[in-house]
Amino acid sequence: MIRSMTAFSRASGEFSGTALSWELRSVNHRYLDIQVRLPEELRGLEPLARESMTARLGRGKLECQLRYHASDTVSQGFQVDRARLQALLQAYRDIEQVVSEPGTPAIMDLMRWPGVIEENVIVLQEIKAPALTLLDEAIDEFIASREREGARIADMLEKRCVAILEQVTISRQLIPDVQSKIRSKLLSRLDELDVPADSNRLEQELVFLAQKTDVDEELDRLEAHISEVRDVLKRKEPVGRRLDFLMQELNREANTLGSKSADARTTAAAVELKVLIEQMREQVQNIE
Repeated sequence: MIRSMTAFSRASGEFSGTALSWELRSVNHRYLDIQVRLPEELRGLEPLARESMTARLGRGKLECQLRYHASDTVSQGFQVDRARLQALLQAYRDIEQVVSEPGTPAIMDLMRWPGVIEENVIVLQEIKAPALTLLDEAIDEFIASREREGARIADMLEKRCVAILEQVTISRQLIPDVQSKIRSKLLSRLDELDVPADSNRLEQELVFLAQKTDVDEELDRLEAHISEVRDVLKRKEPVGRRLDFLMQELNREANTLGSKSADARTTAAAVELKVLIEQMREQVQNIE
């Protein structure tokens, strides 16, 4: 099943009084480009989060964000490191013995000293396992979203494949009539000139014109490329780049078909082919 590169998912949960929410969103990109935004307290999760996403996703510009909200019991309140505070006060007393103007330290100065006052924060080791489990859930939904969109794209591509084969059939059916008209047009010009025609030279010229306007090979290759597109759409692995290559090949054959056209009807068929192929190409750009 093919996957779209455009998708969004969210997975939320609560662990040890902390609400966590992962959000994943992506757009088209030639390669896999992951941007991770985490709270500073949980920055240590980034390598593991990247590893999880890289293992399961192929292409796309991916934004991954983790939000958290700690409950009152976790987020509120401060802790005083009494041992550090006592050591700091003892240091002040020691200094008082050697300075000429001893004084009492201000309480705010003591509170600003690193490590004396500590705000309750999330402990990374406690939250790591449940956070990564929740990320896996977000990735599951993200992939499911990509596959749903991919199924819609595959359906559209299949309809365009049918339409292209219809134009190929029309063009193939026109070949005898087009060649007959070329022969008639050449003979009509000779009659207008009122000169005797060399039958051997005439046949050579007709063969040359038939070869010049022969599009059987192009039509055969168009059919072969469409068959390959349908086979690729059934594969399980990422197929965006292969489909992009096939779009280039289809467009090349349609261009050649148009350049060889000697009839307004085959020219119209070539134009319609190019329109259909361009519609496919635009959608293929969104496939992983």
